Amino acid sequence: MLDSDYILLIFNCFKYRFKALKQNDSWIPNLPKNVIYFHVLGDPELTNDFEFSLSENILYIKVDDDYNSLPKKVIRAYSAINKTYNFKYIFKTDDDQQVTNINFFNVIIRLLNKKYDDNETRIHYGGHIVDVKQAYKSEYYRIHDELPQDLIVKSTKYCSGRFYFLSNNSINQLIQKNDEISSEYLEDYAIGLNLSTQLKINMLPLDTNKYFIDFK
Repeated sequence: MLDSDYILLIFNCFKYRFKALKQNDSWIPNLPKNVIYFHVLGDPELTNDFEFSLSENILYIKVDDDYNSLPKKVIRAYSAINKTYNFKYIFKTDDDQQVTNINFFNVIIRLLNKKYDDNETRIHYGGHIVDVKQAYKSEYYRIHDELPQDLIVKSTKYCSGRFYFLSNNSINQLIQKNDEISSEYLEDYAIGLNLSTQLKINMLPLDTNKYFIDFK
């Protein structure tokens, strides 16, 4: 097993590989030294379930590389990290995100470290919290037309996919829900829906819109 307390996964696809390269040329070189990162790509032709290219900072997952496969891609990427690294937290974001203040990561890490050694106060999940109080039919297919038009979002709390983090405890619990997460279409919602209530008690709310913007 390799050791890295903080691992940033940035979900990318071959079609939009240029977005990852744009990130490599902008904010990624300024990441804190205690954060390693991987762009995550889907490759259904892989021989194994996953493959790391450490020299390129890429994690390949054996899964289709399309939008509807994102929940499968995400949970399988988490499983790959869990099998390969000893870590405290995984940070998750997407290939269309620009970080406006790289010190954001230092601030979050200091806060998480401060609480990590106390099981009572350890934070297991955080980001921009979406509180779905009543189930509704999603209209997200208007943005991504490959999504089904009868998609129901159940009552739950989840963190927006622009950026969120999960503790090692959360990852271990979620990978036991691989089938349930893989059957969903909305990745960030699927994670929150399937994360245990106990691990959501100390959710950390973050105003991620202050620190992340869409690439123009």
